[in-house]
Amino acid sequence: MPRDNVILQCTECKERNYTTTKNKKNTPDRLEFKKYCRRCRTHTVHKENK
Repeated sequence: MPRDNVILQCTECKERNYTTTKNKKNTPDRLEFKKYCRRCRTHTVHKENK
Protein backbone atom coordinates (compact mmCIF):
# COMPACT_ATOMS: atom_id res chain seq x y z
CA MET A 1 0.00 0.00 0.00
CA PRO A 2 1.52 3.37 -0.93
CA ARG A 3 0.01 5.30 2.03
CA ASP A 4 2.17 5.48 5.15
CA ASN A 5 1.61 6.93 8.61
CA VAL A 6 3.85 9.86 9.49
CA ILE A 7 4.43 11.85 12.70
CA LEU A 8 4.59 15.64 12.66
CA GLN A 9 7.05 17.31 15.00
CA CYS A 10 7.13 20.95 16.13
CA THR A 11 10.20 22.81 14.90
CA GLU A 12 10.28 25.09 17.97
CA CYS A 13 10.05 22.69 20.92
CA LYS A 14 10.61 19.35 19.09
CA GLU A 15 7.44 17.81 20.52
CA ARG A 16 5.63 15.22 18.40
CA ASN A 17 2.04 16.44 18.29
CA TYR A 18 0.21 15.11 15.23
CA THR A 19 -0.04 12.00 13.09
CA THR A 20 -1.26 11.85 9.51
CA THR A 21 -0.95 9.73 6.38
CA LYS A 22 0.67 10.51 3.08
CA ASN A 23 1.02 8.92 -0.31
CA LYS A 24 4.72 8.30 -0.89
CA LYS A 25 4.34 8.10 -4.66
CA ASN A 26 2.79 11.56 -4.98
CA THR A 27 4.80 13.31 -2.23
CA PRO A 28 8.23 11.72 -1.81
CA ASP A 29 9.62 14.72 0.12
CA ARG A 30 8.81 15.54 3.73
CA LEU A 31 5.53 17.15 4.69
CA GLU A 32 5.37 20.56 6.35
CA PHE A 33 2.29 22.13 7.94
CA LYS A 34 1.59 25.13 10.13
CA LYS A 35 -0.35 23.72 13.08
CA TYR A 36 -1.11 24.56 16.69
CA CYS A 37 1.38 23.37 19.31
CA ARG A 38 -0.04 22.95 22.83
CA ARG A 39 3.35 23.23 24.44
CA CYS A 40 4.31 26.48 22.68
CA ARG A 41 0.70 27.73 22.77
CA THR A 42 0.98 29.16 19.28
CA HIS A 43 0.86 28.11 15.63
CA THR A 44 4.24 26.81 14.52
CA VAL A 45 5.65 24.87 11.60
CA HIS A 46 5.41 21.10 12.02
CA LYS A 47 7.61 18.87 9.88
CA GLU A 48 7.49 15.19 9.16
CA ASN A 49 9.58 13.06 11.47
CA LYS A 50 10.76 9.53 10.79
